[in-house]
Amino acid sequence: MTMATDAHHGPEFLAHHFDRPVQQFDAAKLGMWTFLAQEILFFSGIFVAYLLFRSWYPEAWSLGSRLLDWRMGTINTFVLLISSFTAAQAVATAQRGERNKTTVYLAITLICAGIFMVVKYFEYSHKFHVGLLPGSLFNPTEEGWAEIAAAAANSHGMESAPAGTYANHVRSYIGLYFMATGLHGIHVLIGMGVITWVMIRNIKGEFTSEFWTPVDLVALYWHLVDLIWIYLFPFMYLID
Repeated sequence: MTMATDAHHGPEFLAHHFDRPVQQFDAAKLGMWTFLAQEILFFSGIFVAYLLFRSWYPEAWSLGSRLLDWRMGTINTFVLLISSFTAAQAVATAQRGERNKTTVYLAITLICAGIFMVVKYFEYSHKFHVGLLPGSLFNPTEEGWAEIAAAAANSHGMESAPAGTYANHVRSYIGLYFMATGLHGIHVLIGMGVITWVMIRNIKGEFTSEFWTPVDLVALYWHLVDLIWIYLFPFMYLID
């Protein structure tokens, strides 16, 4: 870099410690990819735990997956796929300097994220209602036990197991379910906050066809959130 001077050379959006816009963009992109790599490692631990427990207790996982509402999971999958598309479109329109379209696509992405969380709220609410909660909070109601018995009747290897066995197996599965989907939900909420911030900045006219880095970075983050769910959904809801 050249020696610092009192005058700031280059576009207004260029930070003083960069010489060129492309250098600033590449640095930001590298930082985001490094962060995303850390997030992948973080969730990889959860997926490894899932695979280990599934190999150790296949009956428990067969029973547990039947306690989840695959219809709600399917709705959320489609919602996130749509949001991933609109996030990509937000980047494309930002690159072309189409500010109004960028705002619309970011807003749709935000709405989809909100729908995802509403569906997850209803899903969690039912688990709270019937007492299917993780750890020491596990205390099924009569309705909860009925759901467990119905799931066990259709689960290989659990048809004639005693009720106490049901409880131990379901507690393990529900614990991992809440940990995996809860952490993912937190990432969705964080994404909603950042998308809102980027959208407000876009409405204020801070982004142009020359500077749209924040839009690109938030879209990258959102794609990862979607990708994690694409793996969580079949693992938790579909695989018997």
